[in-house]
Amino acid sequence: MKKPLLYIFLFFAFVSCTDEVKFNNPSFEGQKDNVFWRAIDYKAFLATNGSLSIEGYTRNEKLTLKTTSTTAQTYPLGTSDSKTATYVLTDASGTITFATGLGIGEGEIVIQEYDAVNKTVSGTFKFNAENIYNNPLVGPILNFQYGHFYKIPVTTEFIN
Repeated sequence: MKKPLLYIFLFFAFVSCTDEVKFNNPSFEGQKDNVFWRAIDYKAFLATNGSLSIEGYTRNEKLTLKTTSTTAQTYPLGTSDSKTATYVLTDASGTITFATGLGIGEGEIVIQEYDAVNKTVSGTFKFNAENIYNNPLVGPILNFQYGHFYKIPVTTEFIN
């Protein structure tokens, strides 16, 4: 009687063990004004001039990060119009745009890895972008921190 009970116990012990692992590969996420934000769709474009644009989308939001190349390095924001972060929110009240640019906002985009073979890009970002149209429905600054993008697929864009 003891052996069948032992076998039944072992059977249920092994059957009830499961591995539920969820991978975020690829991913594009961060904290927008201290609230977790994750893109549900993402893509990156490599222009013929070597510049890189990484885009993340939600239902009514678009976040675009632009760098001058795919080289693994830190790209400071707020110092030029070629390295930028732009956030656009479109809802029933209209379109709200926050951006960085030459003398506008601050932050950085860090390309940690550009895989030319698999055509993916990974890195981090953080920035403070300004409400460029002074829309009174939102504050003057949008803050993104702890942002990262991982293995975002890169396609070639044939325009400069």
